[in-house]
Amino acid sequence: MPRGPPPGAAESPAGAPPPPPGGPGPLAAALGAALLLALTAAVSLGAVDVPPGEVWAVIARRLTGRAPEPGTRDLIVWQLRVPRALLAAVVGAGLGLVGTAVQALVRNPLADPYLLGISSGASLGAVATLVLGTALGLQLSFGSALGLTVSLAAFAGALAAFSLVWLLARRGGGFSPLRLVLAGIGIAQFLGGITSYLVLQTSDEQQTRGVLFWLMGSLGGAVWSQLAIPAAAVSLGLALLQARARALNAMLMGDETAAGLGVDVTRLRREIFVVTSVLTGVLVAVSGAIGFVGLMVPHVCRLLVGGDHRRLLPLSALTGALLLVVVDTLARTALDNQELPIGVVTAVLGAPTLLYLLDRRLERK
Repeated sequence: MPRGPPPGAAESPAGAPPPPPGGPGPLAAALGAALLLALTAAVSLGAVDVPPGEVWAVIARRLTGRAPEPGTRDLIVWQLRVPRALLAAVVGAGLGLVGTAVQALVRNPLADPYLLGISSGASLGAVATLVLGTALGLQLSFGSALGLTVSLAAFAGALAAFSLVWLLARRGGGFSPLRLVLAGIGIAQFLGGITSYLVLQTSDEQQTRGVLFWLMGSLGGAVWSQLAIPAAAVSLGLALLQARARALNAMLMGDETAAGLGVDVTRLRREIFVVTSVLTGVLVAVSGAIGFVGLMVPHVCRLLVGGDHRRLLPLSALTGALLLVVVDTLARTALDNQELPIGVVTAVLGAPTLLYLLDRRLERK
């Protein structure tokens, strides 16, 4: 009969930095304030700059039901920039959560949905659905349609890719973190090749360019109708993962130790598989495959609050939201008359982070 964990047994995972004194409350408040400032800047800055005071005046008028003032600024703020900024925050929060959960699941700090091929699987599912829908004359898109069809296809692709990578990593009965990362990179490249082939089969040249831009990460088509499903998925995912925070702490100490503390490892792993795949599928359907956010955010948060997932998960969501709002603003405003794909900016930030982490791991061996 499995024993329940003794008090505090799974509080501090082995090898995790201790939490700083004073708790995460002040840090969460500071991150929340920084996120609010970043959202204000994201709505204010662009081809047409809108003063922050006017931004909040437009939002206040809309929220209180008053008639909008005539002119283009109201349209720019409320219809174009506010939904995009909010979607960036939701997607960033989701990617931070997924990265934290996946790293705990596979006990590998180099894991993230992009490197493990989960995002590539979701992209393949979404693109295959779009191409097939176009061939059949259906009006499927990554924009206002979001569409349960595209989201479900992205989820199925993410789950299939994650399962395949996991099976390859455990081949022969053992488990190697290095094999997991290498299998993820290989599967990601393979699925990326199939996705590129499908994109080239579309007869509409404009649609081909749009899908290729989307695949590198883009929130350019954000509209209010897109927000509901991702926001609900991220909120539910955070609640489910937070409820299993102690079990995730125990998982970091190994399957046998976790089982000895009363954790049903097989069930927990199955639940995390499904939650991370659903989140990745929904997020990829609205933003494309954005790499390295799920890799960087958990490491930054561990340095700030330690390895306890009860603190780590909500802080990862806040930090991911802040990071992607800032990155999306940079992608929109860095170049005149040209928008960069978000994946380009996150790759510039994330690739050095990955090399640094690899170097640290090699030094320890």
